[in-house]
Amino acid sequence: MRADRDEGASGFGQALAAFFGRLWEPGADRKQNQDRELVAELTDMIVDTVERRVRARGDYRQRLEPCVRATVSCLRELGRMPLDPVLLARASWGPDPCINAFFGRAEEIPALLGRSRELRAFFELPANALATEAFALLGMQREERTVFAPSLENGVLMQDVPQTTVNFTGHRLLAPSATLEQVRLEAGKRLMLRLAQLTLGRVLEIDDPGLPDAQRKHLRAVRSRLLRLVRDGVGSFSEDPTILAQRIEGARRELEHAFDTKSRLATLDGCIAQIEEVFGHPANHVALERTQLHLSRMNVKVKPGSAEPHQVLQLSELRVGEQLKAVIAFVRCPRAELPAPEDLLAKAERFL
Repeated sequence: MRADRDEGASGFGQALAAFFGRLWEPGADRKQNQDRELVAELTDMIVDTVERRVRARGDYRQRLEPCVRATVSCLRELGRMPLDPVLLARASWGPDPCINAFFGRAEEIPALLGRSRELRAFFELPANALATEAFALLGMQREERTVFAPSLENGVLMQDVPQTTVNFTGHRLLAPSATLEQVRLEAGKRLMLRLAQLTLGRVLEIDDPGLPDAQRKHLRAVRSRLLRLVRDGVGSFSEDPTILAQRIEGARRELEHAFDTKSRLATLDGCIAQIEEVFGHPANHVALERTQLHLSRMNVKVKPGSAEPHQVLQLSELRVGEQLKAVIAFVRCPRAELPAPEDLLAKAERFL
């Protein structure tokens, strides 16, 4: 059974790799018939993630093709948004306003690099033995809170002035790769998989009133556990999508085996309708917004045009469903900034 799940997850990744390989290329607007085979394969992967029984409908590909293409167009537009990588290094903490805002101290940067198992695994690969840096996607949460502190107002120092501070937490490095294009590919794969899992979550919430009370109670308990897995995955852009897909698949199989084939979580038409709603209106479920933030060196919000010294940040905020909203940035990770494993162990022993 585990082998089947691995094979399915691998198939999903292979289909998306082929698809997004074209998706992020400049000038990738192709005629519909040129993309038809890839869209059909992608449709199958979505269906397999949400509800395999949809394949029993002979016209499911034709019915779902418009909504899948709508998501393709949406993600292509996101892929065209310029996001230049920033250097994730201690030396960047002073001069780079983004790095300065993202991290409270320069020493936090090598600590983040050292915690990333994916980054270490990348540099340890024989094929990357000569690589001096890796590209990756940095994801974080932005938190704002109001504090009362002294502030210079029109040249006069005022006490207990309400101010908004901005903090960035939960830093994660995703998909370290040799090129920026490979990181974009992985980001696209994770976005598509999250949308499929989001759709599965909506299907799981469809109740089946035709079941006996005892059976429905058990169904809800098993289904709730699976739904938590789906929602946790949608809310955690950093988790390996293949591992998460395997966990969801295992829980779903347990759910399927708990009831006979006559028991249905939702009708096939209901499943198809949910796929059409999510993938047919991708802008309602996934968005990448560029926002401007004026911050002092202490990460206090400053009004635009203020004479107070401050820096202007261009932030990219990713939203997926209702559970995830994260600040993202493409970064370059120098091998030289990665602390030795023994350094990390020594620091950990201080807290034991």
